[in-house]
Amino acid sequence: MQVQEAKQIAREWVQEEGHLPGFGGAFTHGSINWLPDDAPLPPTSDVDLMLVVDRPAEHPKRGKFRHRGVTLEVSFLGVDQLETPERILGDYHLAGNFCRATLLDDPTGRLASLQETVARAYARRFWVEARCRHALAHSRQYLHRRRDGDPLHIQAMAWLFGAGVTTHVLLVAGLENPTVRTRYVAVQRLLAGYAHVAACRGLHQELLELLGSAALSQAAAGQHLAAMAAAFDAAQAAIRSSFPFGTDISPAGRIVAVEGSRALISRGDHREALFWIGVTYCRCMEVLHADAPAQAARFLPGFHRLLADLGIGTPADLKQRCAQVEAFLPRLWTAAEAILAANPRVLA
Repeated sequence: MQVQEAKQIAREWVQEEGHLPGFGGAFTHGSINWLPDDAPLPPTSDVDLMLVVDRPAEHPKRGKFRHRGVTLEVSFLGVDQLETPERILGDYHLAGNFCRATLLDDPTGRLASLQETVARAYARRFWVEARCRHALAHSRQYLHRRRDGDPLHIQAMAWLFGAGVTTHVLLVAGLENPTVRTRYVAVQRLLAGYAHVAACRGLHQELLELLGSAALSQAAAGQHLAAMAAAFDAAQAAIRSSFPFGTDISPAGRIVAVEGSRALISRGDHREALFWIGVTYCRCMEVLHADAPAQAARFLPGFHRLLADLGIGTPADLKQRCAQVEAFLPRLWTAAEAILAANPRVLA
């Protein structure tokens, strides 16, 4: 299926089911915005949609689901988050996606007007740097969520996202997509284009070392994926409670998390795949811990083996790794500034 076909299916879903109370429009979000319309949509990719509504908290999360052969992921965005172009331009998750988005429904024309304004200012250095700072702050926030005494999978989740957002700082500086599952692959590609910049040399290896996967073999990655997939299937069968990521632990989510990780490993990006394998394993353990504690014990050894291969044997190791990531952030900022200075697409 081509990207343009997937967008049309998304548009039809919005027309059929997306016109909720307070509806103000809908647009595509995420990696699909960075692909040409005539490109094939990867089978392990989902299509993210943003529904703009007055009061997003009043609507139940839709998340991931299959629709006419496409995995859709529907999220809600408050009208207030699109209040001004400046608010959008400073948000590293939103700005690049919004200025590239396909508007699936724009009943008042307001989204089109905002999009035009945001697109004009998107590459201005002031706003690119603001978004880099926004991403850097997100990394710190995740790292500071780790709390002594929390279950190991909760502490590991804080570390993984704190480390993973470091890639977003660089991708934002490069005016590239701060993608989710394939962020380490994307940042490797970005840094290869800045190999002539001293501050960027060896940086991808350093990022993988902070993740703990720099020396991991393809075979080991495959073993960890198999263990995670088994935990995934158990969590999918057991899930009853409400989780922010709940629809990711679903048949539609399995295509992305399990099969998407398998595709990365098979093409040699096994070290980079460990980020999302680790995150997904943490999520599965959270589900099992809450909804099937007897089963959780079955999958704990595999989870511990994964963490051990990433250099995490104890909660104390997690605390130390979080400190290492935070200590790395000034070095990261130097590299981001160097990319900003060398990037010909960044405007004065």
